[in-house]
Amino acid sequence: MGMTMTQKILAAHAGLDSVKAGQLIEANLDLVLGNDITTPVAVKEFRKIGVDKVFDKSKVAIVPDHFTPNKDIKAAEQCKFIREFAYEKGIENYFEVGEMGIEHALIPEKGLVVAGDVVIGADSHTCTYGALGAFSTGIGSTDMAAGMATGKAWFKVPAALKFVLKGKMSKWVSGKDVILHIIGMIGVDGALYKSMEFAGDGIASLTMDDRFTIANMAIEAGAKNGIFPVDEKTIEYMKEHSTREYKIYEADEDAEYEKVYEIDLSKIRPTVAFPHLPENTRTIDEVGDIKIDQVVIGSCTNGRMEDLRVAAKILRGRKVAKGVRCIVFPGTQNIYLQALKEGLVEDIVKAGAVFSTPTCGPCLGGHMGILAKGERAVSTTNRNFVGRMGHPESEVYLASPAVAAASAITGKITNPEDLE
Repeated sequence: MGMTMTQKILAAHAGLDSVKAGQLIEANLDLVLGNDITTPVAVKEFRKIGVDKVFDKSKVAIVPDHFTPNKDIKAAEQCKFIREFAYEKGIENYFEVGEMGIEHALIPEKGLVVAGDVVIGADSHTCTYGALGAFSTGIGSTDMAAGMATGKAWFKVPAALKFVLKGKMSKWVSGKDVILHIIGMIGVDGALYKSMEFAGDGIASLTMDDRFTIANMAIEAGAKNGIFPVDEKTIEYMKEHSTREYKIYEADEDAEYEKVYEIDLSKIRPTVAFPHLPENTRTIDEVGDIKIDQVVIGSCTNGRMEDLRVAAKILRGRKVAKGVRCIVFPGTQNIYLQALKEGLVEDIVKAGAVFSTPTCGPCLGGHMGILAKGERAVSTTNRNFVGRMGHPESEVYLASPAVAAASAITGKITNPEDLE
């Protein structure tokens, strides 16, 4: 029996000719990632191991992005703690405020991940890098500590689900709608500890930003990782952002998949996930009259250039509805600068929205956009669990940047087609 794309990457990094689902392996790592929430715990565990240095100063990345710029004294102390560790160990990829971004937008932009890599990150959305044809997955702080010390991690080789994408998306439909559609179809545990492997002619119509968004939310279906084949768009992106050598792995024709799903992209409608699970999806035509108090556009899921361009296109020349707070967060400093150059920031601010520095703050109910009791938000983030963005009696509706921006204008969940 052949191997899937994920299984081939893991076998190569474990020094094995082949692996099969369920097998326990130890694999060499190309990158170990942490943020300001998870790294302090990892550092404490690292010190217990008793080693003097990290396994490779160029293969550890620390990005303070969750509570930064520091929201309070505790956040400042956490960042000081990891800053001192990064300097002490000579970690090359430590990104301070001013150079940092939202980690899963920043890491690909910096060229730190390429096709064929094995990446672990102490953040569940580390699965984002599957868009580049890498195996990347979230782990806990203890595994991060061991990874920093040894350059290795153990894995149970995941079984796989195959998603064959066909056709092209309609106007106002994006990668966010595709992944929400899939999660709505298979459920939040539909891919539990499995690899979500994407294939089919429809992939060619997806931009890299679409793919990053889809891979980012594989974890919301319970997946160990999501992964895309490497094509011309992937190679072009890697050549633009990285000087590292990449390696292309392709699934064998006789690779084993537990299930195969066929998805016609042309039939997907703008999709919204209702509280309090990403699987609780409805198409925009089924939403009804849902008034909102806040809109958040950004995060590691939808804070990239295409996201800001779509949002600005809808907001341009219009005004955010009275009583609605609209907050826009670019994924990185470079995205911020590009948005300035293109005039997007001006469009967004003139519409009555706030354009802020890169941060994960509102996504996890950390800062810069907390919801009060009874408030509702439309958000381009990735989770809408109870209390995710603030008060346990608030509500979060997940949507694309197009739906979010249109909703900011009308004050209720809105189909962007209705504003044309």
